[in-house]
Amino acid sequence: MANIHVVLLLSPLLALTFFCITFGADPASLQDFCVADSNNQVKLNGFACKNPTWVQANDFSFSGLHNPGNTGNPFGSAVTPVTVAQIPGLNTLGISMVRIDYAPWGVVAPHYHPRATEILTVIEGSLEVGFVTSNPDNRLISKTLQKGDVFVFPIGLVHFQRNIGHMNAVAICGLSSQNPGVSTIANVVFGSKPDISTDILAKAFQVDKNIVQQIQWRF
Repeated sequence: MANIHVVLLLSPLLALTFFCITFGADPASLQDFCVADSNNQVKLNGFACKNPTWVQANDFSFSGLHNPGNTGNPFGSAVTPVTVAQIPGLNTLGISMVRIDYAPWGVVAPHYHPRATEILTVIEGSLEVGFVTSNPDNRLISKTLQKGDVFVFPIGLVHFQRNIGHMNAVAICGLSSQNPGVSTIANVVFGSKPDISTDILAKAFQVDKNIVQQIQWRF
């Protein structure tokens, strides 16, 4: 009898859990497409839809991904995004992509995407890639990739890439959001506006405040 009472008590909780899991993701599209209308002033989680009768093929296309990005910067890398900002037809579809170019020994600094998982394919060159699991383990999971190899960076986890060859490298990445967002760790911590207090950062990193100020000055 006691077991029956436990089952009866847990049944609503299990049903609620199933409901949350089933309906917790973005809802399925209720129309063929919703091309972003960037001129619409209505504030939505995404963009308002352009009138379908005004939609053209250009709303679903982008040209120039074959062109290398300019890696002449301190990081030696360049990201060419193809998100809803470049292809309005991506609105509500939950997907985007980027091309990444790397100079020899160029890096994409540690960062994370708050709204997307990333899957990377090496097109040319060799890359060292990795991500770090969340607290408390903070485990580094890394691998050296060659041309044709694929690697996944789970949503919200800090990750990086580095060209470990003496030639330029190229990667193509898919992301599970029309607008994945990016937070580069150094910029977030040392380049916030206004600055995070040097006292806080000095204690967090266990260094002298002068060192923190020197790093903040660079951002």
